[in-house]
Amino acid sequence: MIYFDNAATSLHKPETVIKAVTEAMTSLGNASRGAHSAALGSNRMVYETRELLAELFHIDDPSRIAFTMNATESLNIAIAGIFRPEDHVITTVLEHNSVLRPLYRMEESGTEVSFLQADKKGNISYEELENAIRPNTRAVICTHASNLTGNVLDLEKIGEICEKHRLLFLVDASQTAGIIPIDVRKMKISVLCFTGHKGLLGPQGTGGIYVAPEINIRPLIVGGSGVQSYLKTQPDEMPARLEAGTLNAHGIAGLHAALSYIIEKGVEQIYQEEHEKTDYFYRMIRNIPDIHIYGDPEAELHAPIIALNIGDYDSAQVADELMEAYGIAIRAGAHCAPLMHQALGTQKQGAVRFSFSQFNTREELDAGIQALRELADENP
Repeated sequence: MIYFDNAATSLHKPETVIKAVTEAMTSLGNASRGAHSAALGSNRMVYETRELLAELFHIDDPSRIAFTMNATESLNIAIAGIFRPEDHVITTVLEHNSVLRPLYRMEESGTEVSFLQADKKGNISYEELENAIRPNTRAVICTHASNLTGNVLDLEKIGEICEKHRLLFLVDASQTAGIIPIDVRKMKISVLCFTGHKGLLGPQGTGGIYVAPEINIRPLIVGGSGVQSYLKTQPDEMPARLEAGTLNAHGIAGLHAALSYIIEKGVEQIYQEEHEKTDYFYRMIRNIPDIHIYGDPEAELHAPIIALNIGDYDSAQVADELMEAYGIAIRAGAHCAPLMHQALGTQKQGAVRFSFSQFNTREELDAGIQALRELADENP
């Protein structure tokens, strides 16, 4: 199988990740839940993983990072734990349902939400962002890169606007963590939500949330923490405040190995490799008759994603043909990004999404290109 669905989850992992998970299954106990060697070993590994994440994202204090199951959980914690009924929040139509649905739920209790629209290439206006700010605006929340088109938002520019107007800045880094450099200090990010199983190359069931020191999030889940057990409330200090219950130490061990690999190789190098593959694929298919490409793949910074359609060919049917006839795995349909599909006019047809990784080969790319040429030729 040729795997071009890395925006959904990375399939090919470094061997060290697989080895780390296997070893963890036979050696690690419950972190912060004992003084024996298995518990202490787990606790040490978890803390080292926080340190690696802090290094990757330029975070000063690793304890400000809490582990979660995925970015969806992180975003729910942030949105439910920060916003109040009287608040106004600005977001974009690029967002995944992991942002949209928690915001819609907050709207039901009185929180106001404004959506920045996208142009025909799927880009937002930063001037429109500043014009959308109201007296009761509390925060801006946005994706770093669209999971549908790969368009990247300028986090430094948004961070400057937020700092200027004293707004919180919440970022969904699901599609960029481990692929595009992120500096929470430079970008003035208040809360960073990320998943471990995509660009970070870790196991599914891992993710996290960084919370700036001046922010105190109301916990979404409360329970065991391993510390201050006689308190009736969840402890105030991070990360225990947002880490109720047993951590996925086995998965975090895999994430630890993946982060070590990424930091050693360098995010800049990973981005360069993936950008070259994406750009090559784009240049080879952009002139195929009947192929329509969405987003802005020629932008200076772009996630390793190409979204397209072939004429009026249903996107799900294209996906089936690619898998059954060519052994190529991609994602088709609505991609949990309904507002972006509305902006692009693809609500009914959906979109065919190719998403690449550093492990894809030129031969695999050429196979995908040839498959699209043949499908376009066959399209009535």
